[in-house]
Amino acid sequence: MKNLITRAVTGAIFVAAVVTCFLRPEAMIFLFALVTGLTVWEYTGIVNGIENVSVNRFLATVAAVYFFFGMAGFCSGIVPSAVFIPYLLTVVYMFIAELYTKAPNPINNWAYTMLSQMYVALPFSMINVLAFRGVGDMVVYNYLLPLSVFLFLWTNDTGAYLSGSLFGRHKLFPRVSPGKSWEGSIGGGILVVVVAAVVGWYENSGMHAGDPNVAMTVAQWMGLGLVVVFFGTWGDLVESLFKRTVGIKDSGNILPGHGGMLDRFDSSLMAIPAAVVYLYTLTLF
Repeated sequence: MKNLITRAVTGAIFVAAVVTCFLRPEAMIFLFALVTGLTVWEYTGIVNGIENVSVNRFLATVAAVYFFFGMAGFCSGIVPSAVFIPYLLTVVYMFIAELYTKAPNPINNWAYTMLSQMYVALPFSMINVLAFRGVGDMVVYNYLLPLSVFLFLWTNDTGAYLSGSLFGRHKLFPRVSPGKSWEGSIGGGILVVVVAAVVGWYENSGMHAGDPNVAMTVAQWMGLGLVVVFFGTWGDLVESLFKRTVGIKDSGNILPGHGGMLDRFDSSLMAIPAAVVYLYTLTLF
């Protein structure tokens, strides 16, 4: 019972922080820059426990946070693309540095260092692509798109848990995550499509009617919901495979009752980039 209460309180605080941060662009940038740094720090701590792996935790974390801030500044139109030059120089340095460390397996260090940027820093930075968009000569902040990704992920988790508990019979991916079922995934997906339709209706009606920032129809919102469901599920499975490979149960304990940062944001690390690709694909047609 105590663990259940702890989990519920932590979950409520987590949801409240994520939802409220999107109300102001400065809050969103600050919170997810912090999340990026904590997640990379956690990830590098995990991989440094692997034999013959030694990643520079401090430099990898600083690089990831800088990249996030750089993307925020660039997407919001505050800074030019030259902001990424220090980040690129840092990446080059992390390669060259292995020439002088005399590490037994520098390829491992290179691989795990770059994975921290590709697996964590890059996906989180894509939140800025969802949040800021050009309208004519201006850049406007749209809280609904990045918030909806998390709303759909939470809805999918809830629907999958309920339908899986009631109807789950067939394992979705037993080698990696034996607790997931096809019935749960389908139930979660159906619930997300319904919620996405409601979000689409809200955006295209009432006070939003005729708003030039409204870019998607209800059907397109439902499509976004499905994209988040598929890639969010894969993101969950990818992190499960990662943990199984390194032999850990939870990625950390920073969130009481919920494990670590990777445990909490695993689905979003695949869903956010997929949402960006989906939205850019819509502009092609």
